[in-house]
Amino acid sequence: MAQVRVVNFFGETMYRHQFTCGTDPQLNLGKIVCIGRNYAAHAAELNNPIPREPLLFIKPASAVTPMAEPIKLPSGRGSCHFEGELALLIGRPLTNVDAAAVAPAIIGLGLALDLTLRDLQAQLKEAAHPWEKAKGFDGACPLSPFVKLDRTPAWNQLHYKLWLNDMLRQHGESAHMLTPITELVAYISSYFTLLPGDVVLTGTPAGVGALKAGDRLRMELENGWLRVDTSIEL
Repeated sequence: MAQVRVVNFFGETMYRHQFTCGTDPQLNLGKIVCIGRNYAAHAAELNNPIPREPLLFIKPASAVTPMAEPIKLPSGRGSCHFEGELALLIGRPLTNVDAAAVAPAIIGLGLALDLTLRDLQAQLKEAAHPWEKAKGFDGACPLSPFVKLDRTPAWNQLHYKLWLNDMLRQHGESAHMLTPITELVAYISSYFTLLPGDVVLTGTPAGVGALKAGDRLRMELENGWLRVDTSIEL
């Protein structure tokens, strides 16, 4: 399903939550809560230690853009890497809940790109500074439409893939996450209240890399549940 094109005053495409079945969840976009290093192999490929507990950061709503639209890379800010992730659409408030209360609050399952200015992130990490400038810039979070969850999926059996220029680069399996999905959302809720319209990104597997103008990206969830194609512009 193509995402509906909504434009702002400047004629720029704006993101709006949508279900792939065509219905509208009627939710305003909120914050994007992300987890770093939730796959051991990804931590290893960037020579990062595996965290003892979930490593959280937030992207602002202004970072979100429809994934199906061409992605514009920031100019003059060094290497920009793709990180393909599973995305969860929150439909009920969650505050300090346990894992058993999480599943009914997740109303949509989608795909996301956590775009990262890798050179800038390295500088920020070296200075022990927050990552937001490298992770939360405008357009840093392309999101797909969401598969409407009418029933609870097997959270530990979800699969998704990312291709760069027709070459498979990432294959994420929720069974390989260091913190499983429902436990992750419960953990987040102990620090930040999750509200309807918020989105949780669940971490990226190994295989991340730099993007350049003219690249083509494709992501697929669960053997055809959801497929999104996009391209890269400067």
